Amino acid sequence: MTRLVEGTACSIDEDVTVGYGDAEEPTRIGDDATIRAGSIIYGGVTVGNDFRTGHDVLVREGTTIGDDVLVGTKTVIDGETEIGSHVSLQTNVYVPTETTIGSNTFVGPGAVLTNDPAPIRREAELAGPTIESGASVGANATILPDVTIGENAFVAAGAVVTEDVPPNRLAVGCPAGHRELPPALEGANQLR
Repeated sequence: MTRLVEGTACSIDEDVTVGYGDAEEPTRIGDDATIRAGSIIYGGVTVGNDFRTGHDVLVREGTTIGDDVLVGTKTVIDGETEIGSHVSLQTNVYVPTETTIGSNTFVGPGAVLTNDPAPIRREAELAGPTIESGASVGANATILPDVTIGENAFVAAGAVVTEDVPPNRLAVGCPAGHRELPPALEGANQLR
């Protein structure tokens, strides 16, 4: 069983598994973490300070998570993923392998990120999306493989993003087109 390196003042419910699997690297949890019942954190995961989960969260091996990150109930992070600091992943978010999420980002409930350009049809290299710092993704949005959501961009709820979204743009629709951010959406996320 993989070792756990735990910071100070952590609250880890009894019905939590930390260090699952056979990764050689220990699971590292920073200070002031709150990990709620039903959650499974694999071995080889590194998490910064002030990490908080809802219930039944899954974080797979090889994932690195910064400081002050919220991972909502029933969210799945499928490993080999980098997540910055000051990030909010809401309930039922799916984050596939090979994804990068920058700092000060928000991903709304039910959002699905994908990494396979041709599921079970042909061999393809997995390439998760990149969500750059300051971006927001609305509820039930779908981000396709190898797509970049630019810095401070905003993806509307329910959008299906099939191509890169430039920084400071709004992506809406199915498939999503992008346009200038309206004044009400300009500026940085307020997650801190």
